[in-house]
Amino acid sequence: MKEYCFGVDIGGTTVKIGLFKTDGNLLEKWEIPTRKENNGYNILPDIAEALKAKMAEKGLTGDDFVGVGLGVPGPVTDDGDVLTAVNLFWGYKEAAKEMKALTGMKTKVGNDANVAALGEAWKGAGEGASNMIMLTLGTGVGGGIVIDGKIVAGSHGAGGEIGHANINHEETQACNCGNSGCLEQYASATGITRLANQYLKKSDKPSVLRSAEEISSRSVFDAYKAGDGLATDIVEDFAERLGGAMAVFACVTDPQVLVIGGGVSNAGQPLIDVISKYYKKYTFQTCKATPIVLATLGNDAGIYGCAKMVIPS
Repeated sequence: MKEYCFGVDIGGTTVKIGLFKTDGNLLEKWEIPTRKENNGYNILPDIAEALKAKMAEKGLTGDDFVGVGLGVPGPVTDDGDVLTAVNLFWGYKEAAKEMKALTGMKTKVGNDANVAALGEAWKGAGEGASNMIMLTLGTGVGGGIVIDGKIVAGSHGAGGEIGHANINHEETQACNCGNSGCLEQYASATGITRLANQYLKKSDKPSVLRSAEEISSRSVFDAYKAGDGLATDIVEDFAERLGGAMAVFACVTDPQVLVIGGGVSNAGQPLIDVISKYYKKYTFQTCKATPIVLATLGNDAGIYGCAKMVIPS
């Protein structure tokens, strides 16, 4: 009986691997380095060797596994082809086909933000929800949409690219994607820092931020929690932009829950409270009661979601 699977989350520095039972029980997790030299040629073979070694250690064979799920930082097609993964130095790559050839096991591949959302929907903050939106607020803004328990990848692998929804047509500074006015420019950790620097220049309000060693999303939220007036202005601006964008997303998919993860989410409940205020202000009437909650799986969300991809429904 096939009752095991692997969840593999490929990052730019390390590859996170989880050995799971198909009931969602994480038996063991570990990491290996991501060897990106030679255009990332060694990444998949290294993973295959790590999986084979763990199977040998546990006395398991391919017949015990339903498959391997891979999370990749880039757009992925339904067939498991990676269109590009710049942080891995991959161009177009038939990742699912190559991994199956290396391991002999069925392989499914998904975008890393999407699989993290699937993980949170399965065993995290959205557990029990078949419809969920997750936003990951880190260096950028990632996202994942889960509908009827499945990732929405879209026709070009761009489903869930929430961070690149245009929310400001007047913005002149370019986003990393090449467009201007993306949500990521305001709601990511770097976006919050950008907003803070703008406010520090245009406002005369006294603030502890003026003497801070470093302006960061953390220092802004620390000041906000302490009641700093300028920090409050910055956070309210950020929250109105993000809450308004989330209101639009909710009108499109009508999720049961909205989940916030990533480094910015370390700000905790005050972050949720201020975002919720603007979300409720702008969203459609029947979506106003949709809860916004903090992610709970942390860095393990990706391996959970990868495992879930290969488990039969």
